[in-house]
This record gives sequence, structure tokens and C-alpha cells, in this order.
Amino acid sequence: MPAPHHPADQPPSHDGFIRVRGAREHNLQDVDVDIPRDRIVAFTGVSGSGKSSLAFGTVFAEAQRRFLESVAPYARRLIAQGSTPHVDEITGLPPAVALQQRRGAPSTRSTVGTLTTLSNSVRMLYSRAGTYPEGAEQLYSDSFSPNTVAGACPRCHGLGTAHEVTEASAVHDPSLSIREGAITAWPGAWQGKNLRDVTAVLGYDIDRPWRELPREDRDWLLFTEEQPVVEVHPKRDRVAKPYKGRFWSARQYTLHTLADSQSETQRNKALRFVESGPCQLCHGSGLTRAALAVTFGGLSIAEFNALPLSGVAEVLRPAAELTNPSPAQSRVTSGERSEVAKSIAADLLGRVEVLVGLGLGYLGLDRATPTLSPGETQRLRIATQLRSGLFGVVYVLDEPSAGLHPADAEPLVQVLGDLRASGNSVFVVEHDMDIVRRADWIVDVGPGAGSGGGRVLYSGPPEGLADVPESVTRRYLQPRTEPVQHEQRDPVGVLELRDVTLHNLRGTGTGTGTGSDSAGTTGGGLDVDLPLGVMTAVTGVSGSGKSSLVGGVLPAVATQHPLVTRVVEVDQKPIGRTPRSNLATYTGMFDAVRQAFAATDDARKRGWTAGRFSFNVEGGRCEVCQGEGSVSVELLFLPGSWAPCPECHGARYNAETLEVRRNGSTIADVLGMTVDEASDALADLPAAARALDALRSVGLGYLRLGQPAPELSGGEAQRIKLATELQRARTGHTLYLLDEPTTGLHPADVELLTAQLQRLTDAGNTVVVVEHVMSVVAQADHVIDMGPAGGDEGGQVVVSGTPSEVAASAASRTAPYLRAALGS
Repeated sequence: MPAPHHPADQPPSHDGFIRVRGAREHNLQDVDVDIPRDRIVAFTGVSGSGKSSLAFGTVFAEAQRRFLESVAPYARRLIAQGSTPHVDEITGLPPAVALQQRRGAPSTRSTVGTLTTLSNSVRMLYSRAGTYPEGAEQLYSDSFSPNTVAGACPRCHGLGTAHEVTEASAVHDPSLSIREGAITAWPGAWQGKNLRDVTAVLGYDIDRPWRELPREDRDWLLFTEEQPVVEVHPKRDRVAKPYKGRFWSARQYTLHTLADSQSETQRNKALRFVESGPCQLCHGSGLTRAALAVTFGGLSIAEFNALPLSGVAEVLRPAAELTNPSPAQSRVTSGERSEVAKSIAADLLGRVEVLVGLGLGYLGLDRATPTLSPGETQRLRIATQLRSGLFGVVYVLDEPSAGLHPADAEPLVQVLGDLRASGNSVFVVEHDMDIVRRADWIVDVGPGAGSGGGRVLYSGPPEGLADVPESVTRRYLQPRTEPVQHEQRDPVGVLELRDVTLHNLRGTGTGTGTGSDSAGTTGGGLDVDLPLGVMTAVTGVSGSGKSSLVGGVLPAVATQHPLVTRVVEVDQKPIGRTPRSNLATYTGMFDAVRQAFAATDDARKRGWTAGRFSFNVEGGRCEVCQGEGSVSVELLFLPGSWAPCPECHGARYNAETLEVRRNGSTIADVLGMTVDEASDALADLPAAARALDALRSVGLGYLRLGQPAPELSGGEAQRIKLATELQRARTGHTLYLLDEPTTGLHPADVELLTAQLQRLTDAGNTVVVVEHVMSVVAQADHVIDMGPAGGDEGGQVVVSGTPSEVAASAASRTAPYLRAALGS
């Protein structure tokens, strides 16, 4: 689409537009498009339409490629490099920064503080401006990190959790003798026999019941650090030669297994013989006692990191706003009322306030990043970039609104505006129409997914999209004006939750009321009544306690209810962690495909069974990658990654297996098909057709059957699990629990998903969904609104009742957005 006319005195290559010509990445169909710089540009379209291929796979990938070309070859080897995008030409392209939804699980040592780099400044604050005990030496900033040698607790090595071997954990039945296996923590088979023989040679009675052995003997056998080596004369075999045997105490053997064993099975077994809990030396902080003795604002660094970010801001504000700091002292540290303290605290306060403004004030600096949602992670990274001071950069963001309550959309738009005002371009791949409406420009891709998409339908100001009849997005861009038509179901029973106190959940006194606002806390736990046989939406801002209620409390309580025969948690955890896992195998459809290939004339002539077409066993698979299609590449100083197999180039199978075709396709061709494409190609296989129909019904028609699990987002993994459930023959009353299933879905796909949730409920089940998308909430039978805010200010039921009753609440932050969705 041609760009608006600009003055002729602007240089052609820098006329304010990024001009893309001939983009063919993934499903893009030779796309030409002009995208304005220094603007907020929203890329829209149904899931799989090609918008990410344009924004990330083409624009960002080309910017990254150009940057890498300028880097020295030696340094280039240490940088994770993407593939060269399939595009003829891109002009007017500045440097780019990508903020994508992260896949996989970060390290358990990674926290909110380390992700945002706030921890570096906090450690400097305590080192240079903390209050030290009298006579204590000043500590370097590294001494305040559990991830360094100087700062890590010597007992738990900085983890905060210690594994202790006790007599109770190592000896499960003290009535047994050592020969009978009293020391349960010791290994089995010949290793255990060896240790018992060594123990006998050392002079200990291995036939006496454990409880009758002297305390001194028991303690030595369980806890000694000594490892004597003795000569053992086996009695089980007259011809066996004597050998040297080494003694291992129960503690030594168990801790050695946990630390050094390469076998996950062995490590899990060893955990049965330890008592795990917060380290008693550092009280779970992972820090040395010397570091914990230093305070700021009366708090140790562990207490400071445990505060919600909103609380951190309050602690920092007095130091940051000091009017008369004391002059610098001769010693390095100059105290909390110093110029050093003011400088560090002011910088920290500014960065923390950005996070609080983004609705993340409930998070603590010590919150482990694996517990964060992808949306929370991305907003933390956006806030970090806002303070970076970069100019003239294109920021490419992947659904920054993911996991965000509508009330927090305003601060997000403000942050995006601040990035633009700083002289940058902001490109967002986005499904939230509230964010899209606020953009300066829209690039709408479609009209469908996969081969049905890949075209730019519109590139221009938001109001112009209304004139593009092919666009699926256009009808969702305008706020709803017609009332939602939904007939409320009557509950068949009630699941009562009483005195719940998990995480921030706490009593409100009115949580069981219908259509009533919370009047404050009464102390104790939370009381909630959950209607059965209907669809319930649990709403509230981030950190309000929704996931704690639905994922942490409901599963255990529901199994005790007489009406509930099964509880199914459809979560966003990966369906697998290696390329060997994919949606074809997870849903079970691949069994039918393999059998169909084995039934072909060519396969029968060769005597091949369905096993020949499995990439998990020897025979038909490629042995170089062992059927994974990719090989793991270990990188020095960097996390490992996956690369296409050099032998089969991702096909997973050897050349001989790929000689067999069914309806003109090899089995590798089938794995390369999208769900939509396979629906036609496999229509004659009922088992596969059922699975494919279920996948399409939850908006996943664009995914490839063999798409590796590590490439799937959390929302995609969740919808694959839901589709698998939809195929099952259901009996009894099932409680389905879903946490934000609409993540990553276009409004058109949200409608498909909502229809499936209604279908599950109509079948006589209960569906409970944690949700921020108000169109889904508007079609629920019951709503439980949590809040009123996040973290310590949440955990209460603000109001519960029908969508209309909740929308009428004056206390609910959800109410005004729900009213708009209801068209009232």
C-alpha cells in the first residue's frame, strides 16, 4: 500500500518509512509494505496470519542481520544468530530491539531483581550506603548476591534451600537390621550389598535391629565424613576374589547423588531420603550472615528484596528526596543520609516507579522468574528498556498486553508512548483491541491463517481499517454497542471453599454473597462459593489472587466433592521440552497416521509395520538426530540451542522411509502440514480427523503437526491440551480449570474458544476460567472478581454474581470494562 506523500526535501531512503519489498518469510506472500518510523504501529490479524513473520521474522531479523555483519567475526560467534529473512529489500531500517514472549523456563536463580538489573543497584546501595554493625568491615556489592562465592551462604550455596539427611529420612524402618536394609538411603542391588559387607568388615553388627545399635554407631554410619577402604572377602561366591571396598555414610551417598548424578531418576530417588526446607543458617535468603547484618531503612537486604515493589518505593523515597545530604566521608560507605545514598536511591526509585505504573507493584525483587507469566516477564523487560536511554531504535514487542487486566492497559499505553517520545519506533504484535485503537498506525495481515493468510490487507491509520471488507480484525476494532445474548444456566450444586489462606488470599466477610461488594476483611481465610454445572470466570488485576484460587486451591478441594468425578487442569505448561514432542504425538492422532502409512502397498511389500514410521525408535528414523529433526548445540558461555539436523534437514526420517508415500505425501510431509492443511489430507482417517477438528475449534489451525514443543507458546500448549480433552469420551461431572486460555488469540479465535468452553459446560461439566478478556467474561454464567489490587492489597473477593451484577459494582476495577463488553 503506498505511503502518504511527504515533502520532497526528505532523502528517499530516510523519508520516515521502513519500506519492505518482496517479503516471503514463512507464509508471507511476496509482501510489499511501508511502515512509518517514530510511531506506535500495531500488527494485527488472526493467529497464524503472518503478522509475527512480518514484524519479527522479517523486519527485526533483517535489522539483527545487519548489526551482526558489523560485528567482528570472533565476537559474532558468541551471539545467538537468527536465519537470514526471505525478503528482496528493506530500506529505511534503523537498529531494532525485540521483546518477545520468552519460551522455556529460566534459571531458578533468576529473579525479578536480576531480570530488571535492579539487584545490581540494590547491592550497591547496601554496600555503599547501608548501616553496618559497629566494627564491621565494609562489604563489596558481590557480598550481597547469593549467586557469588563471596555472598553465597556456605551451607546452602546460595539456594536458600538446604537438603538435610536425618535418621528419620535415611532409616524408614528401625526394626530392620542393616543386612535387611535398615539404611534405606543406601543404594540397592550389588552396591548396597557391597556397603553392607564393608560395614561388617569395619566391625559393626549388621544383623542386630537398627534401633538396638548404640547411638554412637548409628551416628557414624549415617553421618560420618570418613571413607575408610577395607578388603572385603565375598561369601556369596567361593571363587570370588577379595576386593577393596570404600565406605559411604548415608549422608555422603545421598548428597553425592543429588549433586553429581546425571540420572534424573537417581536424583529423584535420593530426594526421598532428605528433609528439604529453608536453610537454617541464612533463613532461606541464600546470603551470608555478614551480608544479612547490614541494613537500609531498618531492613536487611533479604527483607528489602521480599517487599512488593510498591513497598520498595516507599523505603527508597526518604533517601531519594533528601534535601541536605551529609558531605562525603573519608571511608567508602557514607551512610543512609549521604549523597551516595541519595544518588543510588533516586535512580532505583525512578526505575521501580515505572514497574509500579505498569501494574507490577505486587511483585517482589526476590520473586523467581520461572513463576512469572510471559506477560509479566515482558513488561519487566519493557520497563528496563524505558530507562535505557536508547534513541532511534525500533522496538518490536510481542503482545505486551498478554496477562494484563484492562485497567492496566492505560499505563502500558503510556509506557509505549514514552518510548516513542524518546525518539524511537514501537512495533507491537497485538490482539488487544484497546491497545490497537490507541496505535498511530495499523498493519493488518490475513485474511486467514497459514496459506490462507500472508497478505497485508491494510497499512494505515486505525480508522481506515473499517473500509477493508476482507479484514477479520475490522469488526472488533469498534467498541461493542449491542447487548450480549447469553442465557444464564442454573447451578446443579455448590463447591464451598472455607478459610482459604494460600499466598495472598484472605477473608473478606462477603466473598460468598451474590452480587455484593466486599466490605473489608474479617481476618482469617477466604470464603468462596463456586457454583457447579455452569461456567465461572475469575477476574481481577494481576496479582489479585486469581491463579492462587483456581490453580492452588480448587483442585484439592474439588476432588472431595461428591458431584465432581474428575478435575482437569488445562494449564500453560509445555507439552514437552524437546523437539521430539509435538502436537501430533500429544493428541494421539499420529498413531492413526503411522498405521495408515503402514497399510500402503509400498510399505506392505517391504514388510514394514507402523513402528517403521515412528521417529522415536530405530529403523525408520534418522539416526544422526535420533528422530528429533534437530540436534542440540552446546555453546561456550551461552545456553545451548537446537539446530536443524545436517543429515535429514529436519525430516526426522531416513531416506528409505521417505520413499513411501500416501496420497502423494511422505510421512515427513504430513508432519510439515498445518492443522488446516491436514484436515483435508487426512479426512479419510476418523481418529486423525477428530483430533484435527478439535484443534481447529480452539483456533490452532495454523500450527504444523510436527511443530516442536519448545516452539509453542504457553497459550498454544494450553489450547492443545484443551483440544485433546475435547476428543475424549466424557462420563460423569468434570471440573475444568483454565488459566487465561485466550493468551495469544485474535478476537475471532477467542469466539471459537469461547464456543468450545460453552460446549463443555453444556455437556454437564463445570468450567472455571481465569480471564482478562471481557468478551469471555460477559458470556460466563457466574463471575468472581478478585482484588481490589495486587499482592498484599489483593486476595479478597470484591464482588461475585452474574456478569451484569458484577458490572454494576462500584468497588470493582473490572466492572467498567465488563459493562462495555456487555454492551450496556
